Formats: sequence, C-alpha cells, structure tokens
Amino acid sequence: MPIRVMLVDDHILFRKGIEALLTSHDDFEVVGEASNGKEAVEKVGACQPDVILMDIDMPVCSGLNAVKMIHSEMSNIPIVMLTVSDDDQDLFKAIKNGAKGYLLKNLEPKELYEMLLGVLRGEAPLTGIMAAKILQELRTPQSTGEGEVEETLTERERDVLKLIAEGMSNKEIAEQLCITENTVKVHVRTTLEKLQLRNRVQAAVYAVREGLIDPGKD
Repeated sequence: MPIRVMLVDDHILFRKGIEALLTSHDDFEVVGEASNGKEAVEKVGACQPDVILMDIDMPVCSGLNAVKMIHSEMSNIPIVMLTVSDDDQDLFKAIKNGAKGYLLKNLEPKELYEMLLGVLRGEAPLTGIMAAKILQELRTPQSTGEGEVEETLTERERDVLKLIAEGMSNKEIAEQLCITENTVKVHVRTTLEKLQLRNRVQAAVYAVREGLIDPGKD
C-alpha cells in the first residue's frame, strides 16, 4: 500500500513538481494539497495522510502555526517541514510545535524519498549537523561527564552515534558500516538505553555536545 502524502505549500508549481516526483514511485500517493496552513488544518481530517510535507512561510496561516494546530488534534500524523528557511528560530519552533522533521528544499529527490520512508520507520528526518546544533537549545540532554561516552559505548555504537548526528537514516548507516539494517536498529536502541536518551534527535545533540561531531562541519 503506498504512503499517503499531503502537500502544503503556497506555490502551486512547487506542489505539482513534488507531486510528480512522488507519484512517479509506486511507494507514494498524494492524497491532498493545501496552499496555506489554514487550508491544511481544514483538509487534513478528510485526507487522512500518513505524512504531511509542510512549508513554513505561507499566507493566511504559516506552516509553524499549522503544525501546532494539527499536532494538537492528530499527533499520530507525522509532519515534516520542507522549506527554504535555514533560520535557527524556524527550526526551533517547528520541532517545538510538533514537527517530526525539518528538510531544506535543496535536497535531492532520492533523499526526499528515503527521508519519507524513514519517517514511517520512526526516524526523524533532519538536515544534518545544523539540525543537531540548533536542537541543543530545545532538548539538551544531561551530560554524564566528559569522556564517559568512551567508557560506556562500544566502538561500533560510537560509529553509529556519529552517523546519526550526521543525519543518516538506518539504511544509510548500514551501507556506510557494511552491516545489516536490523543490526543498526539494535545498535541505535542499545545506544539510547546506555545514554538514557529518548530519541535520535537527543542522540545527535549528545554527539555534538560530547565532541564526537563538529557542529560547524558542512
């Protein structure tokens, strides 16, 4: 069964372009469109999408406000921001309001496909190190002490943690480390448990804070 996607963007040509990209793959079906946040809020119940791609800067009602309203009523529907804005505050507010991920519009089509598939696997699609750095201000995990990462995690778990912080999906990590995707899932779960973190976002922030990743890296 294809993944049901709702597109929310005030530029109709952009919406149609994304629709064409998605529907060229059997894995996706566009079930609804909206040109602003208010329209998205009104239509989402009827569309029942599996995931929403939402722009930020739109007339009538911004994507940031729409995310908050939709998430408060239907938190089971993941919303991913797809925007040109790399502004720190937009990212911060989007995640705080309930967005599952934050992507910039300059990503490659293949990356978009993989990110959307990852959402339904419980992954949080984020734009690499920038997202990890900004999210420190939203959810700052308590550091267990300098150097403790080296003592707590295995070498493989540290490798996985670094790649999570670089924004890689489980599939990409598996390919990078030449292991299976199921093995990656096990490493992610044990890493989160050892560090007492709740999700991949906190893991990425932790890696930056502990110096495993350089937040200024491109």
